[in-house]
Amino acid sequence: MQKYIWGLLRIGMGWIFLWSFMDKLWGLGFSTTSESAWLAGGSPTAGFLQFGTKGPFAEIFQSIANSGLVEWLFMLGLLFIGIAFLFGIGMRLAGWSGAIMLALMYLAGFIPPEHNPFFDEHLIQLLVMLGLIYSNSGRWLGFGTAWENSSFVRKFPVWK
Repeated sequence: MQKYIWGLLRIGMGWIFLWSFMDKLWGLGFSTTSESAWLAGGSPTAGFLQFGTKGPFAEIFQSIANSGLVEWLFMLGLLFIGIAFLFGIGMRLAGWSGAIMLALMYLAGFIPPEHNPFFDEHLIQLLVMLGLIYSNSGRWLGFGTAWENSSFVRKFPVWK
């Protein structure tokens, strides 16, 4: 049962990342309006980086708002982390990338957290991602075993 819980948790985290990508790309009306969609010329990062940052690192994050490189890295990160988690492939790379993304988001705008003196959902999700990596969750309800045994991954283990 534990294997299936980790597999379902992995799929859920993948969907969170993939949905964020799709909403920011097309402006599906959940956190991004269609007028603000990336494909409509909007910025997936500028609003948060300009107006949502606070705490000791706010100035650093505000300085990278409207950066094309930051937007591309963010959107590609959401897409590839979401796909990797949904399918259970590339879990180590996707998991660490997601953990770093969540840590940066926490540093950018959630210090101190609004409803708790220390913890918020970004830190919890970061810990979940690490659990997903080290529980081999890609093997359960996913293609992780086949992926790990592929000649590509054996040749380039960083993609494991």
